[in-house]
Amino acid sequence: MSSRVVACFALTVLAVLAAAPAAAQEAIRVGFVTILTGPLAAPGKEMENGIELFLQQQKNTLAGRRVELTVVDSGGQPAGTLARARELVEQRKVHVIIGPLAAFEAYALAPYVNAQRIPTISPSAAADDLTQRKATQFFVRAASTSSQPTQPFGTYAAKTLGYTKIATIADDFAFGHEVVAGFHKAFEDAGGQIVQKLWPPLGAADQAPYIGQLRRDIDAVLIGFAGVAALRFVKQFEDAGLRGKIPVLANQTAVDEALLRNMGDEALGIVSTMHYSAALDTPANRGFVGAYRKAFGTEPGYYSVGAYTAGLFLKQALEKVGGKVEDTDAFLKALRGVTIADAPGGPIRLDKYGQPIHNIYIRRVERKDGRLQNTVINTIENVSQFWTSPEDEFLKQPPYSRAWPPCKHC
Repeated sequence: MSSRVVACFALTVLAVLAAAPAAAQEAIRVGFVTILTGPLAAPGKEMENGIELFLQQQKNTLAGRRVELTVVDSGGQPAGTLARARELVEQRKVHVIIGPLAAFEAYALAPYVNAQRIPTISPSAAADDLTQRKATQFFVRAASTSSQPTQPFGTYAAKTLGYTKIATIADDFAFGHEVVAGFHKAFEDAGGQIVQKLWPPLGAADQAPYIGQLRRDIDAVLIGFAGVAALRFVKQFEDAGLRGKIPVLANQTAVDEALLRNMGDEALGIVSTMHYSAALDTPANRGFVGAYRKAFGTEPGYYSVGAYTAGLFLKQALEKVGGKVEDTDAFLKALRGVTIADAPGGPIRLDKYGQPIHNIYIRRVERKDGRLQNTVINTIENVSQFWTSPEDEFLKQPPYSRAWPPCKHC
């Protein structure tokens, strides 16, 4: 065979390979860590719905490559989270992890994905310090930190609502601690006083004993719940005769749309804070809500929009690197440079720690067209995880926790 024929044959082979369809390429393997059993199983399923809808809309293809999604159940335990992550990385050989759900899981997962160099996008795990003092280049978030919505909410409660004395009651785990601490610091910086803190254990079957301990001289109570605890609190708060007497303020998950569909009039009037509402009236959100309703018959909320937005992050980063997810350094750089102008919750850009700067919405539970919704009553734009504090000053203070800031007025 002449050299000219060999050269022509080689060129033909290269052309055929270049034209090969996406299906012939190796799939991009994405591991999805959520909670599908235990007290946080319902939010975990909402997370799974969000990523499934996103991938359906993309025909399971991103940047010209097929996406292979593996969903695992962490069981809502740090040890389970780490075990499932090891399975995804060491057996499934995933390129990217999306997850986990809870803050305490994220604290357990982060050192492992950092050591394994696995890019990880958190759709809901709001653990503050993972994008602050313990930040790593392998971890970015597609949602607020635990305290990011409650810090502006604390300022709003003092300066706009005019409250001076507030009690808090929240799940006794990392997320609840940080939610309350962010509100506490901002509320007292704005002139208010936190006068009582109550901590039901995660999964507590009865909120009534804690409701019975609430002081009656407060202007409002801030609740910080995730999952079924919020349903129990709102109903038992009404049963105690306190609805209409003590206003209820809520963190980002306590009146999430996934819970509102199981609440009644007892939830009306609750004012909450979050980076999203299904009632947000923008073209991007109307499209997302319509698609979600069609697919699942319900409204999207905190967990589903977080997973959907994580999908948007993944898509944009992959497109920037031409689908070459195996080039970890280039993919990480693209991931940390994500900017989305029309996410369902509004514009998002990441700070240098991999944390979104985005809008925070103050919402009130109202009934419209026969269903409860979180009507947006105020929009606070471009909210950083550091709120109004200079970054260096914020990071010098102790991390938000059950003990800090101290309750000087309790």
